[in-house]
Amino acid sequence: MTESVTSQFSEDIRSAARWHLTAGVLMVVLGLCVWFNPLAGLLGLALYIGIAFLLVGAGYLAASFSFRSGWFLLVGLLDVFVGLILVANLGVTAATLPMIFALWCLAVGAAQLVSSFDLKKAGFPWGWTFGIGLLGVVFAFMILVFPAAGAVTITTLAGAYAVLYGILAIAEYIFLRKLR
Repeated sequence: MTESVTSQFSEDIRSAARWHLTAGVLMVVLGLCVWFNPLAGLLGLALYIGIAFLLVGAGYLAASFSFRSGWFLLVGLLDVFVGLILVANLGVTAATLPMIFALWCLAVGAAQLVSSFDLKKAGFPWGWTFGIGLLGVVFAFMILVFPAAGAVTITTLAGAYAVLYGILAIAEYIFLRKLR
């Protein structure tokens, strides 16, 4: 009995190892493609965001019927509407991503600046929070002044994530092969 369980476990590990290797290689290739073709990377990210809005909207719509919530229905319809607009206008979505990213950085940076002063009043260390918040605000204004820099930043970060994910998946493959 234990031998068949061990054999099945070993086969499951081999299968998982192959999947990690495949996913890792694909993610490294994807990350390199995004780095060397930032426009395609922005369009892909725009499509991804649009699809995410559609899926989240569908989830809210399903929840609205389960919980009989008008608010969930409203949010679901709004998310689906925004998702359709984003997917139908990928060029516009990709072109506005740097501005959206800049506004997000500005909002987060401002929130960190404000919270750093609250930390200071409470007697906690606040310098790092202040510095990161200030950096976020400066970064946001740099993107707003130079939107192309924002586009390069977004694609560079997305490519870096994909490459690092791929490298870690390949490392998991190597580790899982040693478990045999």
